[in-house]
Amino acid sequence: MPYVDRQNRICGFLDIEEMESSGKFLRRYFILDTLEGSLVWYMDNPQNLPEGTSYVGSLKLIYISKVSDATKLRPKAEFCFVINAGMRKFYLQANDKQDLVEWVSALNNATKITVPKSGEQVAHNTAEACVDTLGAAKQVSYKTEIIAGVPIITTTQEKGEGQNGADKSGMRKPPGQLPFYLSRSNQDQSVIKAGYCVKQGAVMKNWKRRYFLLDDNALSYFKSDMEREPLRIIPLKEVNKVQECKQSDLMMRDNLFELVTTSRTFYIQSDSPDEMHGWIKAISGAIVAQRGPGRSAASMRQARRLSNPCIQRD
Repeated sequence: MPYVDRQNRICGFLDIEEMESSGKFLRRYFILDTLEGSLVWYMDNPQNLPEGTSYVGSLKLIYISKVSDATKLRPKAEFCFVINAGMRKFYLQANDKQDLVEWVSALNNATKITVPKSGEQVAHNTAEACVDTLGAAKQVSYKTEIIAGVPIITTTQEKGEGQNGADKSGMRKPPGQLPFYLSRSNQDQSVIKAGYCVKQGAVMKNWKRRYFLLDDNALSYFKSDMEREPLRIIPLKEVNKVQECKQSDLMMRDNLFELVTTSRTFYIQSDSPDEMHGWIKAISGAIVAQRGPGRSAASMRQARRLSNPCIQRD
């Protein structure tokens, strides 16, 4: 779902058909800034990109004439809507029906009094540029269209994988898709929640997008949803608490929560407030289900010490 960030901007992930009529949708992070009068999109949440990373596309709100449901226009694109801007139509895919309704409403509300004046001239100027995407070895070609004097940047060709984990074909993965390689023992377990979040590293303190999977016994995270082995498995019995991060003001990150274990505190950022609260609720519920009501990690450790006379007591 779109959410309002610290700067009072509406933000969230959508899939966009950057090359018109290509049918190829790519995952992008959108920011609707009514104060700046613009809609911009990035490869990922700018908080997770190197400082100074520019957006990959932008559109001035003043040139948006209408935003509407496009399910009938693109029957193969689920939860699709269209932005009409001058001579160009931008087709986007939301995550679900509610996400679609909220984005269409937010965009229409932001453009109610910014309909283009009649008689405005539209000029076209196409420029091809090959740039290095966020310092990686992947090359992306962009097309710049000048619509009513405003440059609109769109991708004409993309090689490789984007920073946000989009696959090479650019097709959107269903929400919560699970890794295909799960063993039989893991498949027999109840998967409670799965999806992408951003996690802070233990040593370098950098932020990387990881695929998280919560089951009855542990929270695991992978480099992507196609990896064979998890980067780490965090047993729920080692988790002392999970809560919205109190240090988020210091880190200047939205939707941040912390997972406190016996050995380390994990800082995890979700894509929206709903996702953050969903993860906190799911993890807390799994812990309660495993330990039973009212049994904290500290009380369980105390119980183990008392039940084993060989363990020296404080």
